[in-house]
Amino acid sequence: MADEQERQYSPTEDAVMGALEQVIDPELGIDLVNLGLIYDVQVDEDGHCIITMTLTTMGCPLGDFLNEAITKAATSVDGVNDCKINLVWEPAWGIDRMSRFAKIALGLHG
Repeated sequence: MADEQERQYSPTEDAVMGALEQVIDPELGIDLVNLGLIYDVQVDEDGHCIITMTLTTMGCPLGDFLNEAITKAATSVDGVNDCKINLVWEPAWGIDRMSRFAKIALGLHG
């Protein structure tokens, strides 16, 4: 899908992505953005935020903890009034979705 262009985030959506970089996966010690778990952020003109994301595994025991931390981070951004998390399993998460930083931090470079 080489002709598929990456969507440009609004300043508020960009700020939400920045806030999500502060949400650390307690098992891996890396933030959700660099782990590649955040697929999309949308904030409408009324301040409703929808975060499309996945987890590393379907049975992830940290789902509730992460939902709370994500909602808190997103609603801390000016212009965001509430947050809905859209949890998806497709496309599946894999280490190829991780940033270079996350791969190096976890010793997966090479």
